[in-house]
Amino acid sequence: MNTLRMKSEKITNIQGVIVLIPTVYKDDRGSFFESFNHSKFIKNMPSYIYEPFIQDNQSISKRGVIRGMHLQLHPHEQAKLVRVISGKILDVIVDLRKDSDTYLQSFSIELSGENKKMLLVPTGCLHGFLSLEDDTIVNYKVTDYWCKESERGIIWDDPSLNIDWKLKEYNIETPIVSEKDKSLPRLKDYE
Repeated sequence: MNTLRMKSEKITNIQGVIVLIPTVYKDDRGSFFESFNHSKFIKNMPSYIYEPFIQDNQSISKRGVIRGMHLQLHPHEQAKLVRVISGKILDVIVDLRKDSDTYLQSFSIELSGENKKMLLVPTGCLHGFLSLEDDTIVNYKVTDYWCKESERGIIWDDPSLNIDWKLKEYNIETPIVSEKDKSLPRLKDYE
């Protein structure tokens, strides 16, 4: 099963991609949940996936911003544990592991401060997201430090990735993309 609960909800179509749903405790004061618990995480994580997280990153995005599609190569590949603190995103993964049964398959899910779902992105997968609300705060843990020489990516709208960004559904006419991300190659040029 490709999900885990701290609770689990949904089986993903990509090998090693796991949706995590924390148990949220609510009362008249508000709510509380563990966003990360190392011992519970490693106890429930398949050994072929787990590497320790060594850094946290955070971004704040306007509605309509696309960040991605990024990954890092060996020896600095990064697995990520992504969650939204406030706001909402469409989080997107594409499997670029040529030896994987799910090579070039994509998966997307809405993550929000409200639903508190988290997504484990394994190494070798492209990752990006579309911000669906202004001032969306995304936090993600990574298993290695950023390394310019290992950084790679594919342009977000490459038709060969077959990503449904749901722009019409979210009523976003023109996404906001950084110059760096606009200059990423297509998959055919990447390979």
